[in-house]
Amino acid sequence: MKAKEVSLVALFVALTSVGAQISVSIGPVPLTLQVFFVILAGLVLGPKLGFLSILIYDILGALGIPVFAGFSGGIAHILGPTGGYIIAFPIATFIAGLGRGKVRYLTSLMGLLVIYLIGWMWLARFVGFNKAFILGVLPFIVPDIVKAATAVIIAERLQGNT
Repeated sequence: MKAKEVSLVALFVALTSVGAQISVSIGPVPLTLQVFFVILAGLVLGPKLGFLSILIYDILGALGIPVFAGFSGGIAHILGPTGGYIIAFPIATFIAGLGRGKVRYLTSLMGLLVIYLIGWMWLARFVGFNKAFILGVLPFIVPDIVKAATAVIIAERLQGNT
């Protein structure tokens, strides 16, 4: 990896960590800016480097570095109710990063879908299937679509594709 790529990967680890702290508690799953940076990482870095940046974020959190929402970290957090969302982040980043041009909107939404599906199924182990959907998916659909669309617009501007 080139120095610029290493720097960009590290930047998105840091941005995602900061985004996790911008949080509104609305139940077992907080509303944060993590998803925004997860999608943006894929769009800006591409699928491989984006995946790597968010995987590093997940690993740092799993090792106990307080990068998750509420300055939390540790393997217990990954194994807890919101762990599925965290596990889904690198996959979503990879999928979002596959898009070019107007397809970016679609791949970003597909990335969100992966986060929702994995997070929902994981959360359902703790609170049941229906309650997990109500608490862990439904309140996030509109805000996350806005975040994903904003990420696409920013990525296009950063890459000069306006």
